[in-house]
Amino acid sequence: MDVAEAGTCQIVALQGAASAVIQDLLGEFALRLADSGLRVSGVIESSADKAKPCKAMVLRNLDDERLFSISQDLGPGSQACNLDPEGLVLACAAVQQSIARGTDVVILSKFGKQEAAGGGLADAFGSAIAAGLPIITAVSPAMMVAWSNFAGPFAACVPAEIARGPGWIEAWSGRMVTARSARDMIGSPRERIGLG
Repeated sequence: MDVAEAGTCQIVALQGAASAVIQDLLGEFALRLADSGLRVSGVIESSADKAKPCKAMVLRNLDDERLFSISQDLGPGSQACNLDPEGLVLACAAVQQSIARGTDVVILSKFGKQEAAGGGLADAFGSAIAAGLPIITAVSPAMMVAWSNFAGPFAACVPAEIARGPGWIEAWSGRMVTARSARDMIGSPRERIGLG
């Protein structure tokens, strides 16, 4: 799928840059979309401690700026994964509540190992997909098979460098929100006459 076609997909996954760079870009997109009048929900990953970024990861809720810690302190000698699944569960629930209240665009930090196994933010992805909402996220090349199995034909990958271009996010979200509004308008009369 070329970049032009990718811009017409309901779900866009950014690739081709370091995780911190992509998370900063997702944060920038959230601000730009909100400034354009769209309701934006989701979570973005960052570090609460710049000196030890992998040991103090948080997800920031775009609705109310709440921080969900997704790292747990396993002690100074630990080599085990310090991911805190409870923080992911709480963040996921917050996003699902935002979707239920109504939103225009969902930004989810990434599709990773937890999501591939059905945990992490997988339910938030599912709620957004079921609601027909446009989603922007990130996925590493190592997770591409799992991502393709999960998102199927509704998704495309876009290089971060392309997405960073002037007006790209506004153009993509405009197409997706307009398409969703049109589907909703078409669906409503069918539901009113008992065909939906």
